[in-house]
Amino acid sequence: MRIVLLGAPGSGKGTQGNMITEKYGFPRISTGDLLREEVAVGTPLGEIAKAAMDRGELVKDELVLEMVDKRIQQDDCQQGYVLDGFPRNISQAQKLEALAPTREVVIEIFLEDDVVIRRLGARRICASCGAIYNILDKVPEQKDVCDACGGTLIQRDDDKTEVIAERLSVYHNQTEPLVGYYRAKEVYRRVQGDDTIESVFESVSRVLDEVLSGEESKG
Repeated sequence: MRIVLLGAPGSGKGTQGNMITEKYGFPRISTGDLLREEVAVGTPLGEIAKAAMDRGELVKDELVLEMVDKRIQQDDCQQGYVLDGFPRNISQAQKLEALAPTREVVIEIFLEDDVVIRRLGARRICASCGAIYNILDKVPEQKDVCDACGGTLIQRDDDKTEVIAERLSVYHNQTEPLVGYYRAKEVYRRVQGDDTIESVFESVSRVLDEVLSGEESKG
């Protein structure tokens, strides 16, 4: 079982992916995390990826697919896994299916653009430990100071309004066409993301419980 999480930047895919892992045991796979790990360890794949990133280039699909394939061959992925941030376009989706054919369910965590801009614009991150806050609904006890380690809270450059608008444009142009692609394959489901984390996860769980119960009845 492959679970693909779709959603605009700031929709909460990472949070929901981690909650899926905790409840269902399917590991969450983030291609961003995979790239960072390969680079940090200095693997041959990591060296190639780092060279591309150092040149300001996107890492080629084939390289990302090789990293994903390497990860999903591990024992903890044999019953299923969650992909967060990949595929990003129809070409990547088709290559993934050819590389690793399996049953899929695709869940889009849907947010209107104005909600994305408001949510990401309020995000703050600890420069020391990476803890995430939100000045709208997850406010630190002391302004601009991390509760966990006392580090300084900052706003990332890519959470600033003008950058968010560009990220949304890229998402709509490149990734949003996947909705139609997966809808045609009858594996697409949408849940509303403008709610509490717990409520969104209840919706995600209902989708997964329905799909998994269908799997069991077929088995």
